[in-house]
Amino acid sequence: MSKELSEMTLEELWRLFPIQLTEHNPGWADVYREMEAKLTQVLAEFTQVRISHIGSTAVNGIWAKPIIDILVELGQDEDMDRAVMLIEQSGFICMNRKKDHISFNSGYTKDGFADKVYHLHLRRRGDNDELYFRDYLNEFPEMAKEYERLKLGLWKQYEFDRDGYTAAKAEFVLRCTEKAKERYEDRY
Repeated sequence: MSKELSEMTLEELWRLFPIQLTEHNPGWADVYREMEAKLTQVLAEFTQVRISHIGSTAVNGIWAKPIIDILVELGQDEDMDRAVMLIEQSGFICMNRKKDHISFNSGYTKDGFADKVYHLHLRRRGDNDELYFRDYLNEFPEMAKEYERLKLGLWKQYEFDRDGYTAAKAEFVLRCTEKAKERYEDRY
């Protein structure tokens, strides 16, 4: 009998769920919209909610992990604990909670990835650097391709180390995000 995910070490989880990059799939936008519609219903009682497609699957034409990243922003006066409960009831598992930075996963099974995999990031409205990064890469395809080359170069080195993979990309992401915030000022 195999272990439950909650019983696995971080190393076991990284082995079961390695970093996998695939060519851009235009269908990722549809997978996002399907979940956006579900989350819109789940969070219908909130008056200040914004749901956005973020991450590499939201960037045109680049290789990405086939995991749909979603940013859910709530207004400052919205009940974060209530949102957490509703998101968990909809099938997401809370993976990390630090004040107003809460992350959830869906599509991880003890046998590996499901057909559709999601990472959901719950934040307060305006805590959304990922939107700037996404828009910048979509506006500047040469920067998107540079990001793709970086990711492809790191893939095998960090295949079983998600934290290392994320850290190795951090400088590039920060640099582009800062440029995007200057360019787009108060877009979000």
